[in-house]
Amino acid sequence: MSVGWKFEVIQKTLQKNDNQLNVTMLCDIAGVSRSGYYRWINSANTRAEKEKKDNADFELILKVYKQRGYSKGARGIYMCMIHWDEPIVMNLKKIRRLMDKYKLECPVRKANPYRRMAKNMKTNHIAKNLLDRKFTEYGPRKVLLTDITYIPYNVKKK
Repeated sequence: MSVGWKFEVIQKTLQKNDNQLNVTMLCDIAGVSRSGYYRWINSANTRAEKEKKDNADFELILKVYKQRGYSKGARGIYMCMIHWDEPIVMNLKKIRRLMDKYKLECPVRKANPYRRMAKNMKTNHIAKNLLDRKFTEYGPRKVLLTDITYIPYNVKKK
């Protein structure tokens, strides 16, 4: 997780007029190094540049996402971008990262409801245990049990 928010708090605190703490004390309170804070300040241009680049790449992803009228996942977006007239190759991890960053979701395809209904209706019926394994109490040939499972063995189908 990024500690950038801690650096932002330190910077805002230092910019206040009534602040009496110095950078060293604020960094100690936040639990970050002073050099890390200064590195964060110096890399502001790089972060802004990266954000601008991410925005441009997300525009491409959004263009593909809205293409053909249905939403796509990261792999579908990747494949569409590769098959453009001027192919754009973008890493799948980058596509997923940008989709997460800008809250772009692809709905998960649900199973066919009719198939699910048929599957639920086709439950195996288990008969009640009427004998309770007391075969000898009823006498010989009074109670007959059978199994209707057939296991074909070495049978050729025509």
